This record gives sequence, structure tokens and C-alpha cells, in this order.
Amino acid sequence: MSRRSSEVLFAIGILLLLWHLLAELVRRPILPTPLVVGAALVQELQGDLVLHLLASAGRVMVSLVLSIATAAPLGLVLGLSPRLHRLISPFLYILYPIPKVVLVPILILFFGVGDLAKILLIFLILFFQILVLVRDAAASLRPELLLSVRSLGAGRRALFRFVYIPASLPAILTAVRQSIGTAVAVLYLSELLATRYGLGYYIYLQASTFFNYPAMYAGIVLMSALGLALYLIVDTLERRWCRWMFAT
Repeated sequence: MSRRSSEVLFAIGILLLLWHLLAELVRRPILPTPLVVGAALVQELQGDLVLHLLASAGRVMVSLVLSIATAAPLGLVLGLSPRLHRLISPFLYILYPIPKVVLVPILILFFGVGDLAKILLIFLILFFQILVLVRDAAASLRPELLLSVRSLGAGRRALFRFVYIPASLPAILTAVRQSIGTAVAVLYLSELLATRYGLGYYIYLQASTFFNYPAMYAGIVLMSALGLALYLIVDTLERRWCRWMFAT
């Protein structure tokens, strides 16, 4: 077991202990102990909870892939082209601060209440976050670094492969890592809207309709685990693809 995994497990253990102590102190049905929630989680996973988890994971993964595939290349281009940056930056200043959640009614009107509207909502939020960070990373490349590589005979394709992409990769992964929490939060909100499957829908249903608080917390635990798993995947990729950042 790696040191990072041990640290994460230790932190989870501390949080579970604090949760248990708080539940024992409150002693109300709205805050069951971790043991009660764990038993409910095992029971619910034998039912439809797995389908809710798969639906949520699919939506957030598709949104992440689409946002990376579109925002990262565009951010590179904007960061490396001052002329194009001057042309596009006014639109970014206008569109980036707009809370994308307010677009929910418009997305539903255009794309209905299916998965597409939910995926597009998460995509729009992640797109601008990744775009801005990658643009700034590409724009901060030192000119002398580019000149030294060009002096070795590197063309535009070689520059992208050996300079631009490696230099921007940490920014891309940092942007994705920072966006994961936002993506999961927006996922919960989007799944409250006319859907039958998804952890957001499941949590709301258990809390407001069935008043099944252990099952509600089981859904919250799974949604938290989904975010944590995505975060650890990005962290692992960063250590594998950006080894120079961790060299001692």
C-alpha cells in the first residue's frame, strides 16, 4: 500500500470516528451512526442503488471527457496565439462568471429532461474552468525555452508534442482535479430534475419521500466515494505522466 493510500485511509478513519461520536451525541434518527449507514449501504446495493451509481458515474465521466477534449486544445491555442486570445478573451470575460446553473431551464427546453441536458450542464461548467487554467499555463511558457527547442530544428508538430503539451499537462490535470468537486455537486442538482436514475435523485427520494435516513446517507457516501475515486484517478495520472514534478 502506498503512502498516499495510507494517508487517505487514515483520514477516512478519523472522519468516520468523528461521525460516530457526533451521532452518539445527537442521538436522532436524522443522523445515524456509520455502522447503521454501512448496513443500509450493503442492503441497498443489492437493489437499485447500483443502477443509480452507474447512471451518475456515466454522466460525470462523459462530461469530464468532453470538457477535456474540447477545452484543453482550445486553451493551448489561446495561450499560444496572442492575436486569437485578444479576439476571444472578451467573450470569456462575459461568459465565465455567469453561473451555469441558471441555464438549466434553457437546456431542458432545448434538449428535454434526459441525460443530454444534464451532461451539457456539467460540461459547460467544467469547460470554462479547464479552458482558463490551460490557457494561462500555455501563455506562461518561457520564450527562451521555445527558442532553444526551435534551435534544435523542432517544427510546430514537435513543439506541440515535446513542449506545449507536457508543459500544459499539469495545468490540465489540476483543472480537472479542481473541477471534480464542482462536477459532483452539479451532478446532484441536475439529477433532481425529472429523472428516474442517479444518486442525486436517489438521495432526494429517500430523504423527502421515504424518510429513510440510513439509505439517504448511503447515497451520500456513494456520491462522495465517486468524487474521491475520480480525484485519486487524476492524482495517479499526474504522478505517472508528470514525474518530473515529483522528482527529488
